[in-house]
Amino acid sequence: MEEIRILVADPSHEKYVDTILQTIADAAKVRGTGIAKRTHEYLATKMKEAKAVIALEGENFAGFSYIETWGNKQYVTTSGLIVHPNYRHLGIAKKIKDMTFTLARTRWPHAKIFSLTSGAAVMTMNTQLGYQPVTFADLTDDEAFWRGCEGCINVDVLHRTDRKYCICTAMLYDPEEHLPAKIPQDVLDRIRELEK
Repeated sequence: MEEIRILVADPSHEKYVDTILQTIADAAKVRGTGIAKRTHEYLATKMKEAKAVIALEGENFAGFSYIETWGNKQYVTTSGLIVHPNYRHLGIAKKIKDMTFTLARTRWPHAKIFSLTSGAAVMTMNTQLGYQPVTFADLTDDEAFWRGCEGCINVDVLHRTDRKYCICTAMLYDPEEHLPAKIPQDVLDRIRELEK
């Protein structure tokens, strides 16, 4: 096995998007839990905007996650964390989560970072990063975010409870914490260019 690289994705990684989407869909079926569906264009845009992290072993896809801002950049989510079945139990999810978290904190240092998850492993990683369980009322009221839940098989729970509860656990990060990973200077330079 070659070294697994954890990178901030760029446009050259679009060739992995269909594999990422299939890996997410397959994982949702196996777990029997909900997951927000995303399009090829959506994930490709995240890569172009330096809002995604990818793990590669040579040219092989190993893992992925992306970030999104909500409520005029007052809130950030780190979402879509997935590791290909061939690379599970190697600590890749934690490395991706750390890089995605750091990227979000670097780009939007004053934003609250939140996560909705039904996975115990993600809850553990979030807790290690300083996230705390919160009510859904503590999350963004940005309607665009909540529309993302419409593709989940559990959306009926969210509707029945007027967005107060669902199968997922809501977790929120206090932005005053330290950063767990370093963003390379060339990525910081690229972000500055994108934000001009």
